[in-house]
Amino acid sequence: MDNITKDKITGVILAGGKARRMGGADKGLILFDGNPLIEHVIKAFEPQVGNLLINANRNYEIYKNYGFDIIRDELEDYCGPLAGMACALNKTNTPYLVTVPCDTPFISDNLVASLSSSILNEKAEISVAHNGDRLQPVFCMMKKTMIRSINDYLQKGGRKIDQWFEQHSVAIVDLSSNPECFKNVNSKEDIAILEENNE
Repeated sequence: MDNITKDKITGVILAGGKARRMGGADKGLILFDGNPLIEHVIKAFEPQVGNLLINANRNYEIYKNYGFDIIRDELEDYCGPLAGMACALNKTNTPYLVTVPCDTPFISDNLVASLSSSILNEKAEISVAHNGDRLQPVFCMMKKTMIRSINDYLQKGGRKIDQWFEQHSVAIVDLSSNPECFKNVNSKEDIAILEENNE
């Protein structure tokens, strides 16, 4: 099975959201098992990519301490994950970009390999993870050539990832064998449940 080499892949952790359901807390910095969520994501994700970026719209100095370039949305008012993806595409020089959210501490160690083999084998422009129940659109790989399309879509007022995906060839990647990978945090209760299950 073919794969894209790490040096051709930039990874971005999307930590630029408003986290309305968490009372506006910065999700990436919320503690899970004693460490900020983003540290769990970095540990799992960094070995899978050649270069890593963090998309954040606040607490830049804290995120800078992790030693990666911090990029902020080019659109104001927290326009959602697609704005973070566009920002990363605008900043990366590699042929491929992979995105993950900052609030999923159990990212699998073969996520990027699975996305890259599908985008190659299906000759797609984008590959997106599926957990067996539904699409997981923020776990995706896209070609750098998507830069014009994503910027045009955002500038015309588009904000929905799935609508933008529909404009392109998309490979759906079945990762139902590892649903833990997609468990995320939207409330303090979620943190408690994840920690209890992780003991």
